[in-house]
Amino acid sequence: MREIEGLEPASELLCRNRGLDLDQAPSHVLDRTESALGRRLTPAAAVEVILEDVRTRGDDAVRELTRTLDGHDPGEFEVPRDIIAKAYDEAPESLVEALETAERRIRRFHEATVPVGWMDEEEGYGQTVNAVESVGVYVPGGTARYPSTVLMTVIPAKVAGVERVIVCTPSGPGGSPAPAVLAASRVAGADKVFQIGGAQAVAAMAYGTETVPAVDMICGPGNIFVTLAKRRLFGQVGIDGLYGPTETVVIADETANPTLCAADLLAQAEHDPLATPVLITTSHSLAESVRSEVELRLQRLDRREIARAAVEIRGCIAIVDDTDEAIVLSNRFAPEHLSLMVAEPLKWVGKVRNAGAVFAGEFSHEVLGDYVAGPSHVMPTGGTARFSSGLGVHSFVRMTPVVALSEPTASGLGRAAAELARSEGLTGHAEAAEIRAELL
Repeated sequence: MREIEGLEPASELLCRNRGLDLDQAPSHVLDRTESALGRRLTPAAAVEVILEDVRTRGDDAVRELTRTLDGHDPGEFEVPRDIIAKAYDEAPESLVEALETAERRIRRFHEATVPVGWMDEEEGYGQTVNAVESVGVYVPGGTARYPSTVLMTVIPAKVAGVERVIVCTPSGPGGSPAPAVLAASRVAGADKVFQIGGAQAVAAMAYGTETVPAVDMICGPGNIFVTLAKRRLFGQVGIDGLYGPTETVVIADETANPTLCAADLLAQAEHDPLATPVLITTSHSLAESVRSEVELRLQRLDRREIARAAVEIRGCIAIVDDTDEAIVLSNRFAPEHLSLMVAEPLKWVGKVRNAGAVFAGEFSHEVLGDYVAGPSHVMPTGGTARFSSGLGVHSFVRMTPVVALSEPTASGLGRAAAELARSEGLTGHAEAAEIRAELL
């Protein structure tokens, strides 16, 4: 891991070119699009071709794109309910218990966050809260399986009151979605599951096809093609956010356990070679101990090569003077995950302004957040925690102001409204206010 000392040098290193880069792609990605689409296109250009094809040809385009891009025919797009039930019934008892434990905590957390409408009759204003009617969830798949993502997306949508939640996820090597993903769909309460992946799945949910119903909003993480499709379709449908490789900042002082710090950094590093594991510490000796622990623990990981690439390419140890500086540096970086491994961690939570989620204390570790803590693990990356939040009930509801003024209040306010309207040269506005004063 790179090591740098001092607040400003560390800030320059960590925040340089901060953001989600969707314009660059390695050669193997370009090779894949050329092989599948017959032209050597950038990912953004390839997504444009895919979206237009699905928009104009519907199911036929989805089927052909799945054959060429994923290498198999999905057969029937919708996964039958009996297959989903079978996946749940045949899942190991330990997995079902884990899914249901997670479901209970996730549901309770989001139930506590549901906004409510209100009305102040004296002032003549208020607000209603309504969920969007339909949501499409994208769950990555193929060679991997993410039942946790099903829970972390479907449950908050359902708690918000969304009437119809569908899931799109690619088929695995066996020709159907991973059984664990199907079991999680049942536990979470998804209404339908479609075995479609990639940008074509996002397009199908946005435009609708003969088989896949159009939705009002699309959420969930995915690869560069999925993310580009979401960006391009914003406005056609609601989009929860654009997500890049995972990132974790661990702030640790001299009281921290270096083994736990290293374990948490590696838990994120094993996701992706572009994952960003960062340690910010006030202690030189802790920095060295964590570095040694990272190297030692790397050897035992199944995904050690992926984790090593992340540690060597994006990993960083920043040494600062005190915890206040550590918080300042983290706020500038605005990480997806922030772990506070310091004395009295709750004392510092109020100073954190920019983070997708905060994990306070050595036992409130981020891996629990990935699966069972309660909040959704779909969090802002690439510095977007400066202006956005993680997925939650708020993502699926709309606030509608209601104005219901009494005649005397309207008369008094009308004079001010007319004055402002005339200052803007909008006499029609002014007269609409003034004519009501004449009636009173």
